[in-house]
Amino acid sequence: MKAMQLLLFTPAVASAYTLHHQPRNPSFAVGRDAQRRSRSASSSSQSLYRSDVDTTTLDTITTAMGSISKRLPLMQPPSPKTSPKPFKRSISVREAEAEHGMPWKSSIDTEVKDDELLYMPFWEWQMDFMEENLTDLKVVECKNDKDTDFSYNANEKKKARIVNVCFSSKEYRKIRMTYYDAGDNTQVYNAVWYPNPEYNLPVLGIDLLAFNRKKYLAIVDFQPIHDNEEDHASRYEHLLKPIKDKYDSLKGRMSSKFYDETKHFSQQMLFARFDDEQVVSRDLFPAFKSYVETHLDLIRSTEAQPEEVETVLAKTKAYDTYSADRDPATGLFAAMYGKEWAEDFVHDFLFSMSDRPAEGAAPPANPFMGGPPRGGPPQNQGQKVQRP
Repeated sequence: MKAMQLLLFTPAVASAYTLHHQPRNPSFAVGRDAQRRSRSASSSSQSLYRSDVDTTTLDTITTAMGSISKRLPLMQPPSPKTSPKPFKRSISVREAEAEHGMPWKSSIDTEVKDDELLYMPFWEWQMDFMEENLTDLKVVECKNDKDTDFSYNANEKKKARIVNVCFSSKEYRKIRMTYYDAGDNTQVYNAVWYPNPEYNLPVLGIDLLAFNRKKYLAIVDFQPIHDNEEDHASRYEHLLKPIKDKYDSLKGRMSSKFYDETKHFSQQMLFARFDDEQVVSRDLFPAFKSYVETHLDLIRSTEAQPEEVETVLAKTKAYDTYSADRDPATGLFAAMYGKEWAEDFVHDFLFSMSDRPAEGAAPPANPFMGGPPRGGPPQNQGQKVQRP
């Protein structure tokens, strides 16, 4: 499963994870909306997480993903009349954020009452951080050449909505942010930071998911665009190791069962699969902030290399194509918002430099993206490893 993807699993897919479920723990409140309601039920139990993914579980997930895409009827893309209007003028960062009511204060599912938007504090903190620290931060329209607007879409019947914003700055060619809200069934926060190609540095990827508020998955990484760390303008893994060392709950490893290549992951990737929601506030949130801050520090400490731009863009294009070809959420997007919208969203927004596959080409055998951290397959593969 690749950090750059928005993995919007339905409850059927989420149930494929073979985890022991602990009582739902209090969420956390940060950012501008510091008075969020907390759950009355509290648990002091320690986080239960796994350091690998057994192959039986991944087989089950793969089967479930395929069956869901087949069962859900494809919806027609929304008509231009109901689509959000593209920006017709220059707007501010906060105006772009507020275009569709962000930051949301409640879920699209009105039956959910307590702390329904688990990852909204991450969105709010990132918006504040960008506004306060990036140079010449500008809004980029979430549209393609066909004038399709990807900034917002909703399926009221299935109680699911998605919002996207995109920015650029002197330091970053593109920063995209996505929030997917389907009530307690699924909450997702996804962000990708593409550095200015003059810096020849890794991409910062963030993928945070919650299924039924019982199963949680988190990936944060400086994702290499080259096969070797030393081919980037600056080494960076030594900067991440002290951060990762603080959080045992974020030191998980991914199974190599379904991964055909060992690239686009660093050895200091934060990876966690857990049941205890307290991990989100206790470990994941501070680690996420440290990785974002370190990525910007890395850019500012690296000398620009204009002569490398062509090479870096070629590597980024290969990275986007690799990611788009293996995105497992395309079928679910098609079921929710229409096949054309889904394919355009993946190739024209999520991975906008990607090449589309040839018409009639068979999809990759691997339904998941990426590979294990470089350095070989994880140890204890096939075993269910748990830590206290």
